[in-house]
Amino acid sequence: MSAPELILASASPRRRELLSRLGIEPAEVSPAEIDETPAAGESPRDYAFRMAREKALAVNADGYVLAGDTVVAAGHRILPKAEDEATARQCLQLLSGRRHRVLSAIALKYPDGSMRDRLNETTVRFKRLSNEEIDAYIASGEWHGKAGGYAIQGGAEGLIQRIDGSHSGVVGLPLYETRALLKSAGFEIG
Repeated sequence: MSAPELILASASPRRRELLSRLGIEPAEVSPAEIDETPAAGESPRDYAFRMAREKALAVNADGYVLAGDTVVAAGHRILPKAEDEATARQCLQLLSGRRHRVLSAIALKYPDGSMRDRLNETTVRFKRLSNEEIDAYIASGEWHGKAGGYAIQGGAEGLIQRIDGSHSGVVGLPLYETRALLKSAGFEIG
């Protein structure tokens, strides 16, 4: 019996690198193109699950499809992916000196169309950021396209006082939950 084929529904090089830590190399990378607008009144948790599921469903493939979504939430507010400096700055100013949640949902679509999913929730606390620290981080460009305007795997890690939960979940693919999903589907993971 051959090993199951896995399609990764993400263009994120970070997700692919994290997946390789489990000894899994996707047979194909097929980013899902979906509308990522939160529904009115949608909770960050529900939004993360919905996005992961919709991304998995958007990829038409015969094999297993793994999709994920990472949401940064301040209270009940879903922070955007920063596509410009102004948005990144607003996110960092909001997160400065406070705790926030990072919800990382993953969904695994089986070849028969059924789906399993998991969610990891991690609490992150930034130090109180000075204007100079925010300016320096903005100048790094690491924030571009990142939920909440920061990438923990880069320079922002030096601005974080505390993390309670999964570092890999904050990066974008919670490895504990991903491992459990893939093992239950028959993938060989050490």
